[in-house]
Amino acid sequence: MIDFKNEISKAIEKVINIDSKTLNTYIEVPKDFENGDYAFPCFKLAKELKKSPQIIAGEIQEKIELDKKNIEKIEVVGGYINFYINKETIAKEVIDEISSNENYGHSNVGKNKNIVIDYSSPNIAKPFHIGHLKTTVIGGALYNIYKYLGYNVIGVNHLGDYGTQFGKLIEGYKLFGNEYDLTENPIDKLADIYKRINELCSEDEKVLENCREDFKLLEHGDEYCTKLWKKFNDLSIGEFQKIYDLLGSKFDFWLGESFYADKTDEVIKILENTGKLQESEGAKIVDLSSSGIDTPCIIYKSNESTIYATRDLAAILYRARTYDFDKCIYVTSYEQNLHFRQIFEVAKLLGLDEKYTNGLEHVAYGMVRLPSGKMSTRQGNFVKIEDLLNDTIKEAKKIIEDKNPNLEDKENVAKIVGIGAVIFNNLATSRIKDEIFDIDAMLNFQGETGPYLQYTYVRTKSVIEKVSSIPKIEDINIEVLTDKYSQNIIKLIYKFEDILNQVIDKNEPSILSRYLIDLAKAYSLFYNENKIIVDDENIKNARVFLTYAVGKVLKIGCNLLGINMPNKM
Repeated sequence: MIDFKNEISKAIEKVINIDSKTLNTYIEVPKDFENGDYAFPCFKLAKELKKSPQIIAGEIQEKIELDKKNIEKIEVVGGYINFYINKETIAKEVIDEISSNENYGHSNVGKNKNIVIDYSSPNIAKPFHIGHLKTTVIGGALYNIYKYLGYNVIGVNHLGDYGTQFGKLIEGYKLFGNEYDLTENPIDKLADIYKRINELCSEDEKVLENCREDFKLLEHGDEYCTKLWKKFNDLSIGEFQKIYDLLGSKFDFWLGESFYADKTDEVIKILENTGKLQESEGAKIVDLSSSGIDTPCIIYKSNESTIYATRDLAAILYRARTYDFDKCIYVTSYEQNLHFRQIFEVAKLLGLDEKYTNGLEHVAYGMVRLPSGKMSTRQGNFVKIEDLLNDTIKEAKKIIEDKNPNLEDKENVAKIVGIGAVIFNNLATSRIKDEIFDIDAMLNFQGETGPYLQYTYVRTKSVIEKVSSIPKIEDINIEVLTDKYSQNIIKLIYKFEDILNQVIDKNEPSILSRYLIDLAKAYSLFYNENKIIVDDENIKNARVFLTYAVGKVLKIGCNLLGINMPNKM
């Protein structure tokens, strides 16, 4: 399609002799199309050109040469130049592209670039609660979008299957294991054991020491501890897979912390050779104060056990060598900001090429909270995601039965709607914001929700069904699509690929979520203001095709977020 923004920046370059690539970064998209499709602010040029923004804008307007087939008019407002795209041109561009491209918005911008995404990463022997939901959903959406833009994406589930907590669980199992039958609801029972041993640890330092010793035994391959650890792993992964099946989550590799346990010696040796590894109260640390980080990074503890920072550093080495990544993205809560600042800084000491250390990125997100406050597996205050998903599906079914009691396959539709509501709820706003979970709000068919997008998509399918076929491209009169409501849709559809690029620039899926809501709202206005199925074939064909285009983009966009679309609701 025509790159109107690029055309504008090149035309301005000829007037003021500043590189078009730089000018392209200045161009803005007004919130309201009434103020133009693109706006060029002249304020940044005032110092360089030694003129007021208003004078610069006026001179550019007077001298600029643009193809009127593409840009039909320009206006100066204050220090801004507003550009208006030719309505018929953009309509034709969008209709032609939608008609010819099954994977609309797809590109090869990421060709030959490798992206590792570390996400989900639940802890073995602990319930998969809603605190793990956001990383799973954000990571899954980023995985899909990077891949759609041509990147080679490697999704890694970095399971929490190692560390002192396993020493606690092993010690707890020694003390209380005979009280539990792990053949049913094993994770709930292991969580209860973990809660009990934590209470004991807080009361008795000797018990905590025993837990630490158990983990040290596990690190050194003790047969009994290893056998228990494998048992806890197998039981947990079986339970996690049920959740992933519901969410549609998939990973290329399941490589937990334990995978890197035998790779930490190399990390320690490299750090020792740099002279940066220091002793502190019996532990070995790297002092990061010179990098503005007051808290040192502990590499191994006084009892010579490694910690997860050491294993994360080993993972960076492994991923650089194995995947040759351009980016390695970690999707975890903002509570781990300090941890990732530390290991990214220490990683610079591992002798890796700057390409790898510069490619490390922490994609932080806010907490998911209960109305009563923060969750904690230690205190037993958590919501299991399996229960939450099943409850949401049940509520979705009640709503569907009320709205459309004769709908076929209600069970499957309720599942699609319920799961879609949960996923969208986690992607609807900036990932860094904390979120309070509210089933009623996210199942609102009239709100800015997953079900609203699905309902709009179903509406487009219903229109297509009524006319029985999608009009051929040669039967579409572009002039019909120059009204305000049609143009709002066309301009949004035109932006789709740019929206996907914005998502990966900021690793922010909510940009796509917001866009899809805007598109659905624009279609609702169009649907209410323009009768679609009319006697006039020119009008009908154009509006039906635009309806088809909206449905296509809604489906592609929602699928990229991990949301399926029902054909009926």
